[in-house]
Amino acid sequence: MSRTNFDQLLEAGCHFGHLKRKWNPAMAPYIFMERNGIHIIDLHKTVAKIDEAAEAMKQIAKSGKKILFVGTKKQAKDVIAEKATSVNMPYVIERWPGGMLTNFPTIRKAVKKMASIDKLMSDGTYSNLSKREILQISRQRAKLEKNLGSIADLTRLPSAVFVVDVMKEKIAVKEANRLGIPVFGIVDTNSDPNDIDFMIPANDDAKDSVEVILNACCAAIAEGLEERKAEKADEKAAQAQNEGEVEEKPRRARKARKEEEAPAAAPVAEEEAPVAEEEEAPAAE
Repeated sequence: MSRTNFDQLLEAGCHFGHLKRKWNPAMAPYIFMERNGIHIIDLHKTVAKIDEAAEAMKQIAKSGKKILFVGTKKQAKDVIAEKATSVNMPYVIERWPGGMLTNFPTIRKAVKKMASIDKLMSDGTYSNLSKREILQISRQRAKLEKNLGSIADLTRLPSAVFVVDVMKEKIAVKEANRLGIPVFGIVDTNSDPNDIDFMIPANDDAKDSVEVILNACCAAIAEGLEERKAEKADEKAAQAQNEGEVEEKPRRARKARKEEEAPAAAPVAEEEAPVAEEEEAPAAE
């Protein structure tokens, strides 16, 4: 069953492309028609592409890996932050920090700097500084939080990147391509889909359009996370059962030995009883 349908996408305005004169010829297979100088996207193909991307994202989440959501345009910021947070995934909604993927260790140092400032605040060292130093450190902390706070838990490179408007976020796409990281992207009629591994042809300028697509993808991620939890629970149960069986084997062995010894003693008593009767009989006569 499809995660979205034609009517949902139509209502959200996913079918509106850019002006005909701004189009990218590589998007021709996904354009249904032109109306009033604007290209109209074929939503039947969009539905199929959303399902394909959602299934791939589900498998990534199921394997316990992270997907980085990227979208710095105003109309997509709040939606991306909300949806990515709901499935506990990192996201970038402010300026893309150049080299975030290709120079990831440096970005991690900046995140650690933020953690060290927090430590200063908590251990009392902060109160011994002058007002000027406190103000400088506070500003630095606020800047780091704004740009990198959403990726503080990203301790290693993400396994995939989801991009809203691949044209605006071209640096992120290039970095991901260079490192061989799969790219999921909402691609409008003015963008090039060739660098995107899982492209979703749709309007990337409307908030409703971005939201309906992210809803489908994040629902798939949530399913993957639930399946991962269930698998882990089953593994723990199986492990506990195996440990119980290992402990039970010595008990069974001891019980089996006792049962073997008990029947061996009984026949000896039965054999001795008739001998005693035979010895007593002649004495009575």
